Amino acid sequence: MRINEKFKELQKKNEGALIAYICAGDPTPEDTKRYVVSLIKGGADIIELGMPFSDPVADGPTIQAGIERALNGGMTPDAYFKLVRSLKVNIPLVVMTYYNLLFKRGLERFVQDCASSGISGIIVPDLPAEEAGELAGLCKKHGIDLIFLVAPTTTEARMERILAQGTGFIYLVARLGVTGARADVAGSTRELIGRVKTRTPRAVGFGISSGKQAAEIIRAGAEGVIVGSAFVEIIASRKDVEQRLEALAGELKEGTRAGRG
Repeated sequence: MRINEKFKELQKKNEGALIAYICAGDPTPEDTKRYVVSLIKGGADIIELGMPFSDPVADGPTIQAGIERALNGGMTPDAYFKLVRSLKVNIPLVVMTYYNLLFKRGLERFVQDCASSGISGIIVPDLPAEEAGELAGLCKKHGIDLIFLVAPTTTEARMERILAQGTGFIYLVARLGVTGARADVAGSTRELIGRVKTRTPRAVGFGISSGKQAAEIIRAGAEGVIVGSAFVEIIASRKDVEQRLEALAGELKEGTRAGRG
């Protein structure tokens, strides 16, 4: 399923999207398969599967630890695409990783692997929009969305370029800094949602960990929320992981509905 199809489906239901991130291979590929099922059961609309990289500059300690567990477990780009091909899901899958892995694999090969394994979108947080022309062309050729990030510090000129190039959804960074669960929704987040004028769906990430926060984000005008660290913390605990992932996804999904109520 394409990302835009999922957002259209949710628009008809008057719901915001829940985009759930976990790191592929944390702690093993077989665990990841079960965790994806739990997240979907809980209500996740899109799954963002991190491809582990040894220097994840956008990620905080929680996701860094998950990436380290995955790498120690033997996760590689080849293993990643094998894992994704084995997933039998009917929602969009998005890969989030860093440019070094695309560069080393070769951009065309990477995008082809995404298309053949069922991935609908790519997020590369350390690739500026100004330098993304080649990758954007390949994504268009193979029917893959290239998703860009917009931060509170993004200038209007840069935002215009990002909004012109980005497809699938625009990833709004809720606050400055790295990923990690927070207890509140920053005022700058609401301001950023208001600043980003586009027909492409806007999904807010970095710091969201509760249904209440998800409802606030959707109520402020966003079309989706992205949650990662809160899920990865559950995986790190190794206690009732599948049940707790499903329960948290359910709480967050209910928040995306309540935000439209």
